[in-house]
Amino acid sequence: MAVESFRAFLDVLEDEDALTRITDEVSWDLEASAITMLANETDDKIPVFESVQSRCGETAARLVGDPYRGPQHRPWEWFARAFDLPVDSGPAYYEGMIDRLSEPVEPQVVSDAEAPCKEVVRTGADASLLEFPWPYIHQGDGGRYATLATVVAPDPDSEWGSWSRHRAMIHDDSQASLLFLAGEQVPNRYYFEYERNDEPMPIALTIGAGPAIESTAEVWIPVGRSEVSFAGGLQQSPVGLVDCETNDLSVPASAEIVIEGRVMPEERLDEGPFGDYFGYMNGPRRSMPVLEVDAITHRKQPYVPFCVEGSGVGYGENSTSTFALAAGGPDATLGLRVAGFDVELAVPWPFTSQTVWVIATERPYPGSLHELANFIFTTWGMLHIDFFVFVDSDVNPLSPRAVIEAIALHADPATDFHQFGVERMPKVPLNIYQTPDEKGSASVGTSKTKTAKAYIDARADGDRLPQSIGDRAAREQARDLLARAGIPESAFEPPHTIEPDQ
Repeated sequence: MAVESFRAFLDVLEDEDALTRITDEVSWDLEASAITMLANETDDKIPVFESVQSRCGETAARLVGDPYRGPQHRPWEWFARAFDLPVDSGPAYYEGMIDRLSEPVEPQVVSDAEAPCKEVVRTGADASLLEFPWPYIHQGDGGRYATLATVVAPDPDSEWGSWSRHRAMIHDDSQASLLFLAGEQVPNRYYFEYERNDEPMPIALTIGAGPAIESTAEVWIPVGRSEVSFAGGLQQSPVGLVDCETNDLSVPASAEIVIEGRVMPEERLDEGPFGDYFGYMNGPRRSMPVLEVDAITHRKQPYVPFCVEGSGVGYGENSTSTFALAAGGPDATLGLRVAGFDVELAVPWPFTSQTVWVIATERPYPGSLHELANFIFTTWGMLHIDFFVFVDSDVNPLSPRAVIEAIALHADPATDFHQFGVERMPKVPLNIYQTPDEKGSASVGTSKTKTAKAYIDARADGDRLPQSIGDRAAREQARDLLARAGIPESAFEPPHTIEPDQ
């Protein structure tokens, strides 16, 4: 049975001995994030900080460091257990996610009495952001952050609104600045509809909404469709929604915290610098839209999950990289298949999940890879993704070893490295190679700098492919011998190839 709340997800982690509860008092000022970063880098247990210095009083909020970060060699594992999907095989897990995303389930509206997020309700001046121990994550950050926040925003084409992930920098009791980058769906609606008409945009920030909801907030949902129905598909049951106190939005009833407010037109507050996913401080400060808080509702003793970006390298170094691989990858694979491309798997490269993707695919005719790369670059890959590696359909893109091997053996630098040329187009201003002048517009957070898109064709050429050493049956026999010797399957790297039954 798939889990339907963040607390049920923590129970899954606890059952797998993947969670540790720290009862000693810990400060939100760098201490909680330092412990979390060490756990991320060493693939240790997920830390839950039961006692955090704050102004919480009876609220007694608790911090959870990178709860969605998966094990290094199986970053999809906690999502697989949460959604009752295959654990041991990455390709099988992907196919299970694709099946769930293909069968959305509509949400169900519940009453306030049935909604755990309404256990405590504060409105107006009684609603204070500083009642919660938002962490100061990196030395040099511009402030304290909510980094695992699912934004619920209006959508005229969808009954239940639009969900997406945007970090929020806390300024005081009633204001936060939101990282709204033009080119993304919700920021576009704010900049080009609400602000252009001098109207505030109602939104709600939900904290701790659970794996299904936070997964679908991370992926690319077709225009006119609601993320909430795809979340229902992932958990195979309707997501419970409850009405907000101060606007017309509906929010996940099981959320730990819901912050209701308005994004004000023509108002800006500083946002950043911030230690971002490349592992470097991204700055300087920029002006970003302002969230004015109208109400806060929450569970008693709520959990506040947070992500430590830039934790280091590893298959699942933090929640963001795990979301990309365990949720974004299956969604992208499904989207490319629906668009008519013969794709086995589309997988973000685990070490730089926002920049490089690996796609296992056939090449039905000359130029097909160029068409596929161009399709992605001009749709969902425009802002973040710089290049792709194309591998054969039987190569497992979840195995970094297999991908590097394919590049080294099959990609001819003279003929298989392809550029689309240098163009001016919207670009997230985070790449290290961008100069300060290229970092972009302070008003909308993106740059229109010169950027290049490229791909590598690392598929084998059958005409020049030598005979391989050994065969699949021999490799499987070796794995069986190791298993009988007491070496668990979990100790193996993800299989080098995609097996036919996966």
